[in-house]
Amino acid sequence: MGVGMNNSLGKLYYSEEFLSDLAGLCAMECYGVVGMSSKRAVDGIIELVKGENLKKGVRITTDNDQNLKIDLYVIVEYGVSIAAVAKNVIDTVKYNMERSTGLTVTDVNVVVDGIRI
Repeated sequence: MGVGMNNSLGKLYYSEEFLSDLAGLCAMECYGVVGMSSKRAVDGIIELVKGENLKKGVRITTDNDQNLKIDLYVIVEYGVSIAAVAKNVIDTVKYNMERSTGLTVTDVNVVVDGIRI
């Protein structure tokens, strides 16, 4: 399912995969974020995801055509302020997603799944 918006030339659709990748890349830019986390459904083990599979640590839902709710599952660096990292991730992802796509981001939730040294 895609998320779309209308303009004077027609309708523009963003795939959920694209939006997840974009949100993951924005989160990885933030200081203190080591990677995204992915829970394997079979055994509940948290694995560190880097690079091409960032979308595994992102869940995007929509309440209508142009409003996004983003859940990010991150692993942070040891010794940083988790509250400061989470605020930075929220602000960065919200700003970059809205600027890049023109969609409205209503919520950005950061779930810290682990810590790495």
